[in-house]
Amino acid sequence: MQPSGHRLRDVEHHPLLAENDNYDSSSSSSSEADVADRVWFIRDGCGMICAVMTWLLVAYADFVVTFVMLLPSKDFWYSVVNGVIFNFLAVLALSSHLRTMLTDPVSAGCVTGDPLVSGLVSHTDHVGAVPKGNATKEYMESLQLKPGEVIYKCPKCCCVKPERAHHCSICKRCIRKMDHHCPWVNNCVGEKNQRFFVLFTMYIALSSVHALILCGLQFISCVRGQWTECSDFSPPVTVILLTFLCLEGLLFFTFTAVMFGSQIHSICNDETEIERLKSEKPTWERRLRWEGMKSVFGGPPSLLWMNPFVGFHFRRLPTRPRKGSPEFSV
Repeated sequence: MQPSGHRLRDVEHHPLLAENDNYDSSSSSSSEADVADRVWFIRDGCGMICAVMTWLLVAYADFVVTFVMLLPSKDFWYSVVNGVIFNFLAVLALSSHLRTMLTDPVSAGCVTGDPLVSGLVSHTDHVGAVPKGNATKEYMESLQLKPGEVIYKCPKCCCVKPERAHHCSICKRCIRKMDHHCPWVNNCVGEKNQRFFVLFTMYIALSSVHALILCGLQFISCVRGQWTECSDFSPPVTVILLTFLCLEGLLFFTFTAVMFGSQIHSICNDETEIERLKSEKPTWERRLRWEGMKSVFGGPPSLLWMNPFVGFHFRRLPTRPRKGSPEFSV
């Protein structure tokens, strides 16, 4: 760890905002008061394409399961039970995907345990991701830092960086407890939306396993019986649809199962993927495993941990997006 004086000099060597800089502190402060009522969304072309592809692939899987395997089945209860289970998992997965994509990855109001960091965010409680351009001289003076207290400034977005914050080049923001930026959810996985990302990977993995089991049973049924009777589609089309679903299920299950395991491991160790890859020595007091799980999922273990709708409420629709920022409100 660098000594306090050196860390302070590092901040001083980066010039604070001048009057002709691109960041408007007055408009920023006025808009930040309403950020909590807005929906977070990143305008990244690659991320939006990946997010749409995720929904299309889930829709394809639902189409094959429903119209190729279950509806043509002569067993009524087999079709009903499996149809309800698969669609239930698909709805939970897509809901978790939406919550991950449209949730501000870190709420400044969630920062606790560090008196200096708490002081840094006291003026921007519930603002969301670390505000850009708040490292002004006026803001520094308003913090009323005590002698020996140190702060960092991000030279890319000109913000005062809280502890464990990293800059995302895609979101163009500093994200506290940033684990990684995932293009499939078009957002960073951070302090506030990690829970929804874990639920998304879990439900996609479960629905993939269910689809693979149904595919196996469907192939066995068609081989033992007549191909023309096991599906409303022609045998070649049925084989192609089932084959693509099997490949999709295998790829989805492999990817999401690995991500789910890595996320649970990170939560239990109170260490993000970026911190692990950079081999950063923890300057914070690590939580115990169950404390970390309760911190991410909220409260003691219960079925509410599995519910992606917890805490959901409708937000107001702003008239226009914020300028000069990759995220906007919908």
